[in-house]
Amino acid sequence: KFISLVMLLYAGKASISSFKYSLFIDIVKKLKQWSQSAGNAFILKSGTSETIRNNTENIKNISIHVPTHLKPLNDEQFGHYLAGLIDGDGHFDNQQHLVIVFNSLDVQLAYYIKEVIGFGHVRKVKDKNAYIYVISKKDGILRTINLINNKLRTSNKYNQVITRILQSPKYLNENIVFNINNSKDLDNHWLAGFSDADASFQIKIITRDIRPRPEIRLNFQIDQKHNDLLLLIKEIFGGNIGYRNCQDTYYYGSTSFGSAKKVIKYFDNYHLQSSKHRSFLQWRKAYIIIQDNKHLTEEGLNTIKLLKESINKHSV
Repeated sequence: KFISLVMLLYAGKASISSFKYSLFIDIVKKLKQWSQSAGNAFILKSGTSETIRNNTENIKNISIHVPTHLKPLNDEQFGHYLAGLIDGDGHFDNQQHLVIVFNSLDVQLAYYIKEVIGFGHVRKVKDKNAYIYVISKKDGILRTINLINNKLRTSNKYNQVITRILQSPKYLNENIVFNINNSKDLDNHWLAGFSDADASFQIKIITRDIRPRPEIRLNFQIDQKHNDLLLLIKEIFGGNIGYRNCQDTYYYGSTSFGSAKKVIKYFDNYHLQSSKHRSFLQWRKAYIIIQDNKHLTEEGLNTIKLLKESINKHSV
């Protein structure tokens, strides 16, 4: 899952016995994705190309002042965030459970979700660097469905709600009309939740013999099995979409400074709630250094190197 925002410029610089085996497989797959994605940069090699300018003239000004970190303020905002989180890292199983997987770094986020919904439990996955949040009670599932109605965007999670929950005998008499969100409006918390599940922020510093100065790349990345959401993100942020045959996945990649501004502006308004918020702030600092041309100094380049190390250290 791989929204890939690449900025290129030259720097002078439980065993879980109570759950089905399929749930365990889902967790293992997620852990494998985490281990593969942490610290890895993705270089755009295919898809629709977008002009890359290796100077700072088109970088739009971002304030050095970081907005006060806020959580969603009401059920409407939280519902969009939760829908994004479920679209990324959650699923509804055949036992009418909601299961969301969290990296151990984000266990506090799991407890926050539990507190707001008011149902469920958080459990450590034995011998794994992960926790799961599970809702099994009917009242909790109904509360969740009410929160995310008209807000889920992935067809597979929407179909899980319909076929595994609402069409099950336990819920048939509820007569709930559940809708997917097909709008193009991302002016809400959905992408924050989705990014907390699947995004990564990366800084790469690349030195080449044929170039006198290192190349700095700021990457905001997500990949997807299907490209429908990537098409929407491209429409909002600009960029391109490609396909990796070896992994059978699509990726969105934005390579313009205008897109970088839009990404930062979005997360300045709709805050990440996981450990990725810290990575975003480091990534944002690197952008401001470049914006202010301080990357052309040795001090500025060294600062970017420290930010890179910090992001890699805390990557999920």
